[in-house]
Amino acid sequence: MLGTFNMNSDEELYLGTAESEHIEMYLKAIWHIRERKEKVKVSSIAKILNVRQPSVVQMLHKLNGINLVEYSKGNSVMKLTAEGEQIGERMMRNTRLLEVMMKEALRIEIDEEMVCGIEHHMKEIFTDALCTLLKHPRSCPHGYHIPLGKCCKK
Repeated sequence: MLGTFNMNSDEELYLGTAESEHIEMYLKAIWHIRERKEKVKVSSIAKILNVRQPSVVQMLHKLNGINLVEYSKGNSVMKLTAEGEQIGERMMRNTRLLEVMMKEALRIEIDEEMVCGIEHHMKEIFTDALCTLLKHPRSCPHGYHIPLGKCCKK
């Protein structure tokens, strides 16, 4: 169920969906594998997400059905659609900006579990504000490129 639950006049509890986060994780994994110039295989996705290959195949069929990837039987994902590309890139941008914030601004150890919990709920206005606050970093602490946002192109 997606939406908000009004707890009282001042506070609302947002209810997201695990399914949309699951889809975003697959698109993020595909985007990241491709970014490393590796062939995107079912086995590669399974390894990154720590799931079994039949689960990956099932999800790829679902993603193909909702027009986020172009997938056909076989061992590889042909490509992300424009919308799939956009979601994967947004997820990587969110992840990497959160990592920069933890390491450089907050000076705490990067907590990937926490990053994963937050990245799915970041709206573009928040991501751009965070990027601006961090002075538009070009790479994350792991050395990977941070995709540009609208705030970086000004």
